[in-house]
Order: sequence, then structure tokens, then C-alpha cells
Amino acid sequence: MTPERFATLKKVLNKRQPDLTVIMDGVHKPHNFNAIIRTCDAVGVHEAHYIPVTERYRELTNTGRGSEKYVYARRHKHFTDISKPLKDQGYQLLAAHLSDQAVGFREIDFTRPTALVMGAELQGLNPETAKRVDQHVIIPMQGMVESLNVSVACAIMLYEAQRQRLLAGLYDDVRLDSDVYNKTLFEWCWPKVAELCQQQGRDYPALDESGEFQSFQ
Repeated sequence: MTPERFATLKKVLNKRQPDLTVIMDGVHKPHNFNAIIRTCDAVGVHEAHYIPVTERYRELTNTGRGSEKYVYARRHKHFTDISKPLKDQGYQLLAAHLSDQAVGFREIDFTRPTALVMGAELQGLNPETAKRVDQHVIIPMQGMVESLNVSVACAIMLYEAQRQRLLAGLYDDVRLDSDVYNKTLFEWCWPKVAELCQQQGRDYPALDESGEFQSFQ
């Protein structure tokens, strides 16, 4: 662990937004899944969520290379498994969905705790999911096409969230809980050691100012 690498990891972690997330409900194409995860990393989303399609498609994963290693993707069996806990925490659930109730995405206050819900590539949002969110949002279109690729649409709305949050100063201070911050920092710095600690039921060693740790028994 070089000092430069340690400083870079801390700089990125310092800007993570614990109250901004994405829920992928039925997104099944790996390139879309990974593109959304990469955009999450780019705007400072700490963790994302997904409900996989269980038939005809291979299991999704974000264990790939690059920035995908730095966003935790939590798998859920049903949409309500994650939507209810988030609503209980005060999140607004916004679904990219064309309906009579939909509003333009720029009308949304993204400085509030927000979960952006994205549906499947071809079928769009599950009707039951559409009933459970707080608001449907759309990206205004002036061309012949009625919709954008799911990962592109997600990126556009996440960058609007980033713009609003930058203006509100939400990237200026560390916002992650200290325990979550320290746990994440160790896992980013020493992923293999973190995996070993998890297998053995050990606490992570403390990191010093250079990102190193003392060996443990």
C-alpha cells in the first residue's frame, strides 16, 4: 500500500453518499448492470441493490475489474425486501417509468435520501413495483425514440442528483458512519486480508496513517 494509493482511496471514500442508491429490479444484461454500477461509483453511491431475474439469464455479479469493486451490490429476492427498509428510513423511491403521474427528473429534489428504481431492459418496470414507489420520473424526449437504454437513463438521473448535491455541499464533508467508513477502507486497501478475517470471524486490524497494519495472531 503506497501513501498515494491510500490517500486516493480515502479521498474517494470521503465523498461517498450513504443516502443515495439505485435499485435494479429485473435488469438482466451484464453490460447494463456493470455500467450502472460504474456510474454509481462515479457519483459517489456507496451501495446499490438488485433483484435478479431468476429464469433464462445467468447470475449477475459486480466482482469484475475497475470501479465495480468499489460499490457494494446487495442482492435481494423481492423488491419489498429492500424498498420497505429504505422507506422506513425516510428514502423517497423514484422509478424511471412512463405514466400519467410521471414528472420530469429535473423537478425532483435529489438532496433528499433517494433510491432510484430502474426496471428491466425490454419490459420496463414491474407493475407491482410501479405501485410501491413514491414517484414516477421521466427523461423528456424530443426525438422519435420513446426511451433510452436503462444504463444511460440511470446515468443521466444520477448526474442530476450529483449536480444538486454538489450545490448543496453534500460532498464537502465525510458522510459515512465511522464504523462503515473504517470497514470499507480496510476492505478497499486489503481485500484478501479482509476476506481471510471474514472467514475466520476476526475483526479487521486497525490501519495506521499510511494505510498499513500490524500483523495479528
